[in-house]
Amino acid sequence: MFKILAKLNKALLPSFTKQGLDPIYAKKWQKAVIAYRYWITVKSLD
Repeated sequence: MFKILAKLNKALLPSFTKQGLDPIYAKKWQKAVIAYRYWITVKSLD
């Protein structure tokens, strides 16, 4: 299930690292997207 979510995240959610966004200066919603993507990625690797 997490592997499917990881593929959907890659396709649908923006990648802030490609934009050169530093997480320290990110807005709250951007930090939430980064955290969600990280959590799904970690869970899909298990």
